[in-house]
Amino acid sequence: MKNGNPNHYHIAMASDWEYDLDFFHMIEAAAADRGLSAYYIHPKNLDDVYTLLQQDKVSFDFYIDRASDTTPSFIGLQHLAAGKHIRVLDPVHKIEWALDKATMHLEFISHHLITPFTIILPPYDSKEKCYLSLEDLYRLGHPFIIKPAVITGGGIGIVDGAERLYDILMARQEFKSDKYLLQEKIIPYEADGKRFWFRGFYCCGAIHCVWWNDTSHIYEELLPEEIETYQLHELFTIVEKIARICDLQFFSTEITKNKNNQFVIIDYVNPSCDMRPKSKHEDGVPDAVVKAVAGEIIAFTLSGT
Repeated sequence: MKNGNPNHYHIAMASDWEYDLDFFHMIEAAAADRGLSAYYIHPKNLDDVYTLLQQDKVSFDFYIDRASDTTPSFIGLQHLAAGKHIRVLDPVHKIEWALDKATMHLEFISHHLITPFTIILPPYDSKEKCYLSLEDLYRLGHPFIIKPAVITGGGIGIVDGAERLYDILMARQEFKSDKYLLQEKIIPYEADGKRFWFRGFYCCGAIHCVWWNDTSHIYEELLPEEIETYQLHELFTIVEKIARICDLQFFSTEITKNKNNQFVIIDYVNPSCDMRPKSKHEDGVPDAVVKAVAGEIIAFTLSGT
């Protein structure tokens, strides 16, 4: 009970995705181990929770928001929570800034992180025609990637095998108000039956890196001996640098090692990263990582930072 409120929870997690339920249960279990309570907010109870919080009939100390970036109706609840001095993971204004791939690309370049060769195009609505030189097209290579800067999630708007100027013209018209990135297609180094493509998870100061196959979308644990054998320590340094740039407490990123032995950041910052456990989903995240992230969130909650 807090301030006489019997409906007080230490942690609330908002999600607009049904497959987040397993992740919530892991957070709930980690919370219970530390004597904390947890509450799940979803689209069906959102309005009720908003009203109850507004009227101080429910309260919580810490709010994990995994919905505001994809479902605007959740934004009001985050603002209300922040106004009541509830700590939020992560504030929507920070997420919106970090989600902009054009912004992150320029930030990464300025911080000496390696990214694919990229050309940033303005929104179609503001400039229908864009000039590309033969040198630009040569550096992009064939095929190349076209992706919207802000619209994101599940490969929405991404053209993976672009070949022609016509492909660029058509892609930019799908989301006319969004900037677009044209990027060279990076081919990962391969050895011992592995594609050297990784996903790094950053959570409240902790970093987890795993194998992620960009063609099959299957995760595998990255073992300590593999980090030593393949000299992958730099992966963790890169994720830490990204965390300092984007200023988020919880996100994932994709990094590959190319044939020139360079680590290249491919998919910059994913705030509401997919945390489905591998034990229940073939293309899920290794359970050990999901469980560790849940525990790190609880530790962060208790730290009060």
